[in-house]
Amino acid sequence: MSPRRSVAEAARTRDRIVRTAVDEASCLGLEGLTVGALASRLAMSKAGVVGPFGSREDLQAAALERAGQIFRAAVLAPMSHLAPGPARLARLIDAWIDYLAECPFPGGCFVTAASSELDGRPGVLRDRLRVVVADWRAYLTAEIAAAQGETPAAQRPPEQIATVLIGISMAVNQEIQLLGDASAARRGRAAMRDAAGLPHSP
Repeated sequence: MSPRRSVAEAARTRDRIVRTAVDEASCLGLEGLTVGALASRLAMSKAGVVGPFGSREDLQAAALERAGQIFRAAVLAPMSHLAPGPARLARLIDAWIDYLAECPFPGGCFVTAASSELDGRPGVLRDRLRVVVADWRAYLTAEIAAAQGETPAAQRPPEQIATVLIGISMAVNQEIQLLGDASAARRGRAAMRDAAGLPHSP
């Protein structure tokens, strides 16, 4: 095998491990992600699973990073061509709700589940998750502020609206995943648009 092919094969193997780890962790939690279970599911040795990462913790961190990439591709990419403002915020909300309704993770929103799991557990994973959540909150707050800039009427602080939208998203995720409520996405979309001062979808 040529060195180039060997590197490409190693990258494919690592990607397959991470994709499987994300699926497993979305259902079992990051702490429930075990090398033994992954090895069994992938028909690999434990050493083969953990080898590309160096440690179980680094594998967990790689799963967390991949989950963030999937979220950004699903929620942020669809509105990247729009200028900041109400239309862009509305598109962001729509993509966010669509992501929750047709979640790419079998266990529902990965970051929501990880936040509940890790919020009281100090450590490297919690620190990394905190950065992911803080970055998303800052991004969302900036989008809200930009949308408000086009509206002359008095508005609530963007940070307050961001808190409401994130709370709605967590409730919608629970209603979809735990309660199996088919109407949760529709209600969540309307509630988010109300909170952001945006018109409802036609």
